[in-house]
Amino acid sequence: MIKYAGQYFRSATAIIEQYDGAIPLAGFLKQYFKANPKFGSKDRRFISQLCYTYYRAGHSIAATVEEKIKASVFLCEDNANEWATLFTDEWLAEWGSSIETKWKFISARFPGSDPHKLFLWEDELSKEIDPHLFTNSHLLQPDLFLRIRPGHTKNVSKKLDDKQVVYRRLTETCIALANGTKIEPILAIDKEVVVQDLSSQRVAEFFPPGIPVNVWDCCAASGGKSLLLHDYIRNINLTVSDVRPSIIRNLKERFAQAGIRNYDSFIADLTAGGIKIQKQKFNLIVCDVPCSGSGTWGRTPEQLCFFSKEKISEYATLQKKIVANVIPYLEKEGYLLYITCSVFEKENEEAVTFIQQNSKLTLIKMELLKGYDKKADSMFVALFKLRE
Repeated sequence: MIKYAGQYFRSATAIIEQYDGAIPLAGFLKQYFKANPKFGSKDRRFISQLCYTYYRAGHSIAATVEEKIKASVFLCEDNANEWATLFTDEWLAEWGSSIETKWKFISARFPGSDPHKLFLWEDELSKEIDPHLFTNSHLLQPDLFLRIRPGHTKNVSKKLDDKQVVYRRLTETCIALANGTKIEPILAIDKEVVVQDLSSQRVAEFFPPGIPVNVWDCCAASGGKSLLLHDYIRNINLTVSDVRPSIIRNLKERFAQAGIRNYDSFIADLTAGGIKIQKQKFNLIVCDVPCSGSGTWGRTPEQLCFFSKEKISEYATLQKKIVANVIPYLEKEGYLLYITCSVFEKENEEAVTFIQQNSKLTLIKMELLKGYDKKADSMFVALFKLRE
């Protein structure tokens, strides 16, 4: 049992009432706890857990903030565990029921509650998505996934085993752990392992045949796809870019930790024309475009409460501009790898149609990588080849 469970509920309520979605919840919590140093590490962990759990229910529960936190814990947790003292026998008796039975209990207790309001954009989903499974997946915290870098498989396994860390090996290089597992004291991040979602690791399945010589990761962000490329396709001439100078600085630090030194980098707004770039043509352009991130909202559930439908079209327009501006930099018979972490058709299948209709690119293959049934993110990947 948690000694201060009631106080944690009240603290989480205060935070939620202040939070307006202007910045990611993780950033807001960091600022809040910095301004309120009275909270210890255990306090921060439990309060943060309650805040995230609250947002997992989206707009589906018609109740006060504290009541919604309580109902969300009931829906999201397999058993009451530490929070049991805050629930009556009536709640506890239903705890092991199916999610459908739990929803009936919540709807009866809080009239106006509706599970269909958890995810409000079902009509925008790609047709391959199972709306019911996808929606309910937001009630579960995704796992933490690690990709083991080449040459470190045995060492990583030994270190985890020695520390008795519970993990699941999904492939030779991919392992899954409970979210929140402290791996930093055990493993060298970016040197031995990369923190990378299961679906993101699967992007390697779409790397083109042969060995691309010149590769441009044009929306590099934190550099996860570049690290994947480096480990799967050796001896490449890598170029990375992003619109944000701070991101490029962080990427360079990450590359240094990962032992990647031979690469070019630059800052550019790819939505504008006239991109100044050292190399003129590339055999492979990786275009992991800015998107709604809707396939990752299990990790950022606050989006279920603050995202607006209009943003889908805004992102789709942005993506088309970026793609149109980078295609001219493809070498003859070069490849374009289009990636989103979205589950919306406008950002995925409709983007593929746009690319085919407005370029000389031929679609090789595309797939929506479903992670919602694996406690992972969902992503969309499409590989194109430039026709002669």
